[in-house]
Amino acid sequence: MTKFGFHVAVVGATGAVGTQMIKVLQDRDFPIKQLTLLSSSRSAGKKIQFKEETIVVQEAKPESFEGVDIALFSAGGSVSKQLAHEAVKRGAVVIDNTSAFRMEPDVPLVVPEVNEEDLKNHKGIISNPNCSTIQMVVALEPIRQKYGLNRVIVSTYQAVSGAGAQAVDELYRQTKDVLEGNEVRPEILPVKSDKKHYQIAFNAVPQIDVFQENGFTFEEMKMINETKKIMHLPNLQVSATCVRIPVETGHSESVYFEVEKENVEVTEIKQLLSTSPGVVLQDDTREQLYPLATTAVGQDGVFVGRIRKDLDEDKGFHMWVVSDNLLKGAALNSVQIAESLIKLGLVRK
Repeated sequence: MTKFGFHVAVVGATGAVGTQMIKVLQDRDFPIKQLTLLSSSRSAGKKIQFKEETIVVQEAKPESFEGVDIALFSAGGSVSKQLAHEAVKRGAVVIDNTSAFRMEPDVPLVVPEVNEEDLKNHKGIISNPNCSTIQMVVALEPIRQKYGLNRVIVSTYQAVSGAGAQAVDELYRQTKDVLEGNEVRPEILPVKSDKKHYQIAFNAVPQIDVFQENGFTFEEMKMINETKKIMHLPNLQVSATCVRIPVETGHSESVYFEVEKENVEVTEIKQLLSTSPGVVLQDDTREQLYPLATTAVGQDGVFVGRIRKDLDEDKGFHMWVVSDNLLKGAALNSVQIAESLIKLGLVRK
């Protein structure tokens, strides 16, 4: 802890993303005067090490936010709806990692490399976008700024960790069962609360979250609507197909996009992305260099490669985008939002 800094609370401190948030706060040497770790009553009492201090996790209650400057929420949408406004009432700025407030008009939905200025309009709550949306807009924003953007079609290949620790356990258990010739009994994926469950080991499941009346899943609609909101392009044509694959961590995406400007060359886009904030260009097909989930794990960047012009549409391009869904897709982006709030003078000292 530092003598000068902020009182930070992490809600959902014992979960996968909460654990990453604590690690990111430590690794980036975030200016913390006091760290409060909060969870459900089930996990209260656990001890977590932060730098030289051992912190006891407390049960999250409205009064837990007295004196808190910045509250990072990652404990599920129902907890956010119950406690986020209570934290704001007590003077905290809430950075919420759930879908609870993302599409509310007066709640900024922020990826700092893309729309940091939107933070100036916050009214106490800021939303962290969906993990798959974050990495895509980081890669697309420099292109939008320079060449304009008319259309985006994305197909995702999403890691099991995006569905939580139980889903990761199921992946390992099913993999072992398949290899040993035992019966596979799916219980979690694609959606724990849905009617049917399917094997994820050695499989690809084209359902992430529940289906909507239009035939798209909630995950797909999140990507569509969040992209338009973040980029301030309500008329942008966006479509998504989201697929769960048997990878533990690291979301991959095949992104097709059409620019407004004519006669744009692949070399121009590569040069642009090679110097864009948050982007790591890995694109040399002669050397089989392209982004992989295995190399993105534990890394902060959004990795982009396989950039190529569409064979039929002169303004159309394809690219492959990979990022650690628990870091840039969740914990890191939340902490970067907090850093931006401090830089812009939007949080009390």
